Amino acid sequence: MAFVEASIDVRDDVSSVYDRWARFEAFPCFMESVRDVTRLDDTHLRWLAVVGGSSVEWVAEITEQVTDTRISWRSVSGSPNGGTVAFAALVGNATRVTLRLEYRPDDLHEPAGQALGTMQHRVSQDLQNFKDVVEDRDEAADERRGRMAS
Repeated sequence: MAFVEASIDVRDDVSSVYDRWARFEAFPCFMESVRDVTRLDDTHLRWLAVVGGSSVEWVAEITEQVTDTRISWRSVSGSPNGGTVAFAALVGNATRVTLRLEYRPDDLHEPAGQALGTMQHRVSQDLQNFKDVVEDRDEAADERRGRMAS
């Protein structure tokens, strides 16, 4: 198994950031390769993504979920993968989101080293997209409140 890890600081409180991440069905809004996430029950999610130009599907099980702190998962079908996303409150109403993803590289499409670099880039970009979604939502809400008050 290979792994990648990336972090990003998001301008919002830890509870809001955690709640936004825990809306798994919204992942296609910020994860470029994810096409659909469907909640099957309290701990299982069906994922549909495009990897290396091919559609892949798997079921993941949430193995640990600690509100405002971390969510861990592992696949129970499809290509082996798993990971943890952790949330840490920072000063100034910000949150550090750290994502550690473990996966089995697909050697059929890319050499392992190239796949690792591609995955590191993808994870970093997905975190940036998540930050943009959270912060844009907050700015839009602030703007709406400002207009309503005037």
